[in-house]
Parts: sequence; C-alpha cells; structure tokens
Amino acid sequence: MIELIEFIGSVSRFGFRVIVDSLRRPFEGAQIMRQVAEVGYRSLPLVIASGFALGTVMTLHTRNTLVTFGASSMIPTVQALAFFLEIGPLVAGLLLAGRVGSGIGAVLANMRATEQIDGIESLSIDSFKFLVVPRVAACVVALPLLTLFMDFSGLLGGFLSEFFSSHIAFHLYISRAFSNMSWSNFIAPTLKTAVFGFIIGVVSSFFGYTTNEGAQGVGKAATRSVVFSSLLIILADVILIKLIFFAFPENAL
Repeated sequence: MIELIEFIGSVSRFGFRVIVDSLRRPFEGAQIMRQVAEVGYRSLPLVIASGFALGTVMTLHTRNTLVTFGASSMIPTVQALAFFLEIGPLVAGLLLAGRVGSGIGAVLANMRATEQIDGIESLSIDSFKFLVVPRVAACVVALPLLTLFMDFSGLLGGFLSEFFSSHIAFHLYISRAFSNMSWSNFIAPTLKTAVFGFIIGVVSSFFGYTTNEGAQGVGKAATRSVVFSSLLIILADVILIKLIFFAFPENAL
C-alpha cells in the first residue's frame, strides 16, 4: 500500500511538472509537431482499420437482435450512439496506449540507459521540457482527432455491413444515425479523450524518463507504460462518464 501511494504521488508530481513546464517558455513548437506526426499520423491506419472492423462486427451482432424485435430501422442510431458515446473514445485510447505508450516508454528509457538524456543536459537544455512535454502535448492533441477517425470509420463499416444486408441508401443511413444525436453526445465524449492522451503521455514518459535499470529497464518501461496507461484510462473513463452525465443529463437517457 505504501509503494502504491508513493507511485501515485510520483506520477502526480510528474504530471503536474508537465503542466507547469508546458506553460513556460520556450515552447517547443517544432518538437511538438514532430511528435504529433509520430503519434497521430502513424497511428491512423491502425485506428481506421480497427474502427471499420468494429463497426462491421457490431452491426452484424446487433442486427439479428433488433430485427427480432422489429426495430431494424434503429440499427444506424444504435451504431452511431454506441461509437460516439463510448466505443470510439475508449478503444482509440486503448489502441494508443498500446502503440504509442510502449514507444514513448521504450524510447525515453533507451535514451536514459545510453546517457543521451545526460548529454542533452550537458548542453544546458532542459531535457524534461524538450523530451517529455512535447510527447505529452502530442498525445493530448492527437487522441481526439484519432477518435473522430475511429468513430466515422466505425460508422462506415456499419453502413457497408447494413448495405449488403438490406441495401439501405447511404443518405438514409446517415440521417437515421444522427437523428437522435445531439452535440453533447458528440463533443463531450470526444474531448474526454484529451484526458486519456494526457494519461498515456504522462505515465509512459514517467516510466521511460525515470528508469534507472540500464538496458533491462527499456523493456520494463515499455511494458509498464502499456499496462498502467490502459488501467488508468479505464478508471478515468468511468469517472469521466459520471461527470459527463452530471453536466449533460440528456446523455444518460
């Protein structure tokens, strides 16, 4: 229990330092853009493919149930609400935790093990601000955008699956999908992924930047980054859902 409390305190202090350093000059704009490209652009194929596959499979599973109750017209609505409210944000966060979290942890741990971070410090460069802050900022910026691609690719997968079953027109599918969708169903769940991005960036950078186990610490940092990021995302998702329902009661209906 004491070790757990110490770990929570260390990560919290690390995250607070990220926030403070991100607000002071110099702002590493070029480094942030490079990390956004690394985090976002290179994760795009995985996110789109996963969203498309989930949308297709989800429609195949839900269609039989809804048809049984004579509610086949609700398939697009169920698909859209499920993806935009929960499936898209959560799956995108977990995918990014696996792909990007492990990468950040391994890269920073390797730089620590090979004394590259010490070399940066010897040049009077703040290694924390140069290496950690841009990676966290990139995760915060990229994850909401990736979530949108996840949502719409899932919607496309659902449409194609439904089209081959009922030959529904695209404009009719989209009209039904967004018939019961409000802005609160779209904006709040998407923006909550910025918190997921912050968790991924902070936790992964913490394990990589603070490792002191040499070469053996590289693999451990990558593994711990994925495990702890994923667990914290699931925990944060439960809390954020409650907050969203409190702020937007119509989402709980």
